[in-house]
Amino acid sequence: MDAPTPPLDTWSTLRHQAFRALWQSGGLYYVANAMQTMAAAWMMVELTGSSFLSALVQTAVFLPMFLLSLPAGVLADIADRRRLILGALAVQAVTGALLSVLLFVGIGGPATLLFFVFVAGACTAMMSPAWNSTIADAVPREELPNAITAISIAYNGARAIGPALAGVVSSLAGSTWNFVITVVGSLIMLQAIRRWPPKPHPPSRLPAERLWGGMLAGLRFARHSQTVLAQLVRTVAYSGAGSALWALLPVIGQRQLGLGAAGVGLLVGCMGGGAVAAGLVIGRLRASAGLERLVGGGCVLYAGVMLVAAFSTQKVLVYPALAVGGACWMAVMSTFNTATQTSVPMWVRARALALHTLCALGAFAICSAFWGALSDIVSLGFALSVAAASMAAGLLLIRPFPLRMGQAEEVTVTTRWDDFFVADEPDPAAGPVAVELGYRVAAEHSAEFLDALSQLRAPRRRDGATFWRAYRDLSDPSRYVERFIVTSWADYLHQRSRATLADQELELRVRSFLLPGETVTTQHFIAER
Repeated sequence: MDAPTPPLDTWSTLRHQAFRALWQSGGLYYVANAMQTMAAAWMMVELTGSSFLSALVQTAVFLPMFLLSLPAGVLADIADRRRLILGALAVQAVTGALLSVLLFVGIGGPATLLFFVFVAGACTAMMSPAWNSTIADAVPREELPNAITAISIAYNGARAIGPALAGVVSSLAGSTWNFVITVVGSLIMLQAIRRWPPKPHPPSRLPAERLWGGMLAGLRFARHSQTVLAQLVRTVAYSGAGSALWALLPVIGQRQLGLGAAGVGLLVGCMGGGAVAAGLVIGRLRASAGLERLVGGGCVLYAGVMLVAAFSTQKVLVYPALAVGGACWMAVMSTFNTATQTSVPMWVRARALALHTLCALGAFAICSAFWGALSDIVSLGFALSVAAASMAAGLLLIRPFPLRMGQAEEVTVTTRWDDFFVADEPDPAAGPVAVELGYRVAAEHSAEFLDALSQLRAPRRRDGATFWRAYRDLSDPSRYVERFIVTSWADYLHQRSRATLADQELELRVRSFLLPGETVTTQHFIAER
């Protein structure tokens, strides 16, 4: 079932000063990046005339998200987020300035353009999980869906304004000035983060997570959290199919509608404008229609928009259709994003956001190149028709991967009530560690007990266990053992610290089947080398 609907006033979140500053600077940063992407794509069309290389600009922008989002998410969860964001923005500003100089002196060609756009995308990938989790810190939890919607409006507003501005700047002053503006946008966000830095992570006596172990922990959480896994699978399907329209817009404008740079910018602006319009009403739509109906309707409409773009040469039809497509994109993608952010506890929030970004933009980057190549090999209409069919086929995922918002008890970490005793505490790196919990249960309740116990498998695996199984004692039919293995003693300590209120309620249900006077016995074993 969907979570209770939060207040619907999206703009009320701007009363929080820190969020307002981040929202404003983020909007300017998004506009500058959108101008750079549009200018690079159009410059590539002018230089090469290739649909594939034009679409490859989108890949250069978003492929770093696929490669770097998860490591960046781990760093955002365990390192100083302020230093991470400032470092990435500084590198982006310097490389953007260098690209501008090269283009002004006439040295930069297609390869140079793709390389520097890739570096800028890498900087965005490194800072995005930390920046997004900073947004979540800036508002109360109950206002988080509205804050995400406000950020989505800024992002999609930038997609509407940025390409149009890029077209105007290209027509009046030359495409290279768009890259100069991108440098300015990076510096504006850098100053905002310096003034409104993210909150430091709460102090912990637990051993620090390592980068590789943190990545595995994030992947393990997503794999064994049914709610998060469903959202990520649906995001991949929607973004991969929907990327065709975004990637092929310059080709649609030039070949199908006979437009120049300003006209192509207006096409992208129509999609961004539709997204902004949807953002103003998305809260009410989500509350009245529910998640699945909203997402399903968005998929069908977006598929129809791709078919219009594939075969219509009438601007009067294509422009409003693209506005509808932008509205659908905003409605569906912001729903996936909100569902992900409300379904994870704080310790893994940046990693979950990174995985959402990885799925959304990784699929976008890879599939953009595919749709561009298919358009060159066969035809533009065929590529968009296949993409529309793929989008409609995504509706088949509704039953196996249902969407829902997370509940507060599922993300609120609680202190465990059971202390454990070990004669000599191992070194944090020692392991693997095996943990056995013994239960004595009346025979008539064994089936119900095993059903409840089996539900502990997911949270144990989600929070750190690499193996879990329940056993019956052959010498005592009333005794059952739950056994799980964790990679190291440090990972076991982290696992214990990650239990939520929902996990605690589940453990209480398991314990309710114990024989009168019995308690759970816990034993710890560590592997000998």
